[in-house]
Amino acid sequence: MTLPPLKTRTYTYRENRFDPAELADITGLEMLQQILAGERAPPSIAATLNFAFHEVGPGRVVFRGEPADFAMNPIGVMHGGWAATLLDSCMACAVQTTLPRGTAYTTAELSVNLTRAILPSTGPLLAIGTVIHGGRRVGTAEGRLVGEKDGKLYAHGTTTCVIFPVE
Repeated sequence: MTLPPLKTRTYTYRENRFDPAELADITGLEMLQQILAGERAPPSIAATLNFAFHEVGPGRVVFRGEPADFAMNPIGVMHGGWAATLLDSCMACAVQTTLPRGTAYTTAELSVNLTRAILPSTGPLLAIGTVIHGGRRVGTAEGRLVGEKDGKLYAHGTTTCVIFPVE
């Protein structure tokens, strides 16, 4: 058996340093709208895993991800962690859109169901996160990973986020 040639992958990103004190003056929705508009650096995980903000609105966030061979598992299918990261991102950011000034969140629970294989040839996927409950202390959301071209469901999930004041 002959091994395939080595490949090199490079990418660029902006360091997304964030001062928690900024949260006193900005809502979660405003922050994400600034990222979408290019006024604030996006999370570096997006560049690492080849996805980006596509839409941001109250209670809803959409990322667009491009599957590629750098994230395949040993049988040539995209690693489930890639899909889980897109779903975690869209669902948690959907919860973030509900946050008032002076608050932050973190994912406390994440559940992901993969419904079909994602291949590099699948093409772009949309990770659509929608808030189910946006409370003062807990937020929940659901997410769907659908093919941009074929509209098929590739994965879905739910999340629970803990919401807390920034000190």
